[in-house]
Amino acid sequence: MASGIFAVLDDIASLMDDVALASKIATKKTAGILGDDLAVNAEKATGFLSSRELPVLWAITKGSLLNKLIIVPIALLLNAFFPIAIKAALVIGGFYLAYEGVEKIIEYLFHRSHPAPKEVEKNEDSDNSAEKTKVKSAITTDFILSVEIVIIALGTVLDKSLPTQIITVAIVALLATIGVYGIVALIVRMDDAGFKLIKHSHDKGFLSRLGHLLVKALPVVIKFLGFVGTIALILVSGGIFIHNIEYLHHLLPGLPSMVKEVMMGLIAGLLVVGVLTAGKTLVSVFKRR
Repeated sequence: MASGIFAVLDDIASLMDDVALASKIATKKTAGILGDDLAVNAEKATGFLSSRELPVLWAITKGSLLNKLIIVPIALLLNAFFPIAIKAALVIGGFYLAYEGVEKIIEYLFHRSHPAPKEVEKNEDSDNSAEKTKVKSAITTDFILSVEIVIIALGTVLDKSLPTQIITVAIVALLATIGVYGIVALIVRMDDAGFKLIKHSHDKGFLSRLGHLLVKALPVVIKFLGFVGTIALILVSGGIFIHNIEYLHHLLPGLPSMVKEVMMGLIAGLLVVGVLTAGKTLVSVFKRR
C-alpha cells in the first residue's frame, strides 16, 4: 500500500518536472506574441475616464479568462481529431487583426483632421454604450491573440503526454492573462500614482519630481502604445499568414521576416477594408433603390 502511494507521488513529481520544463520552453516561444498582446491590449484599455479604467480593465480581463477557458479545450480537441481546423482558425483571425491594424492607419491618415462638432450631447447611456463597444472589441482582439498564444504553446508540447499538454497550455494561458493585464493596469494608473506622490511629498523633493514625471509620461506612453499596438496587429497577422500558408512561407525568401510580415499584414488588411467598403457601398445603393 505504502509503495503504491510513493509510486503515485513519484509519477506526480515526474509530471510536474515535465510541466515546469515544458512551460519554460512554451513561455519563451510565446514571448514575442505576449509582447504584441501587451501593446495591443494596453492601447485597447486606455481612453476611459479615470474612475472607469480599472472596472473596464477588469471586464476585459474576465473576458480574456473566458476566452482561454473556451480556446484551450477546443485547441486540444482539434489538435487530436482535426488539426487542419486550427490553421484555418488562425488564418481567419489573422485577417481580422490585419483589418483592425489597417483601419487604424487609414483612420489616422485620412479622418483625424475632421473638425469636431461644437456641441456634443453626452449622457450616461451613450458613455456606457461606447464603453461596452470598446470592451467588446478588446475581448474579440484578445480572443484571436489568445488562439495564437495557445497554439504556439501547444506546438511546443506535441511530443509530450496529454496531461503535460493540458497543464502546460493552461499555465501559459493563465500567465498570459495575469501578466499582460497586470502590466496594463500599472500603465493606466500611472497618473494616479503620480498625483499621490505629489500629494504625499507636498509637491517638494524627489518624490514630487517623480510624480510629475509619471503624470506627464502617461499621455506619451498611451500614444506610443497606440502606435506599437497598431504595428503589432499588422506584424502578428502577417506572421500568422507566413507561418500557416505554405506558399507565403516560401515567397520572397530574400526579404527579412519582419518586412514580409508587415507586407502580408498590410495587403491582407487592405483587402478586407476594400471588400467591406465595397459591400457597404452596394448595400447603400440597393437601399436607395
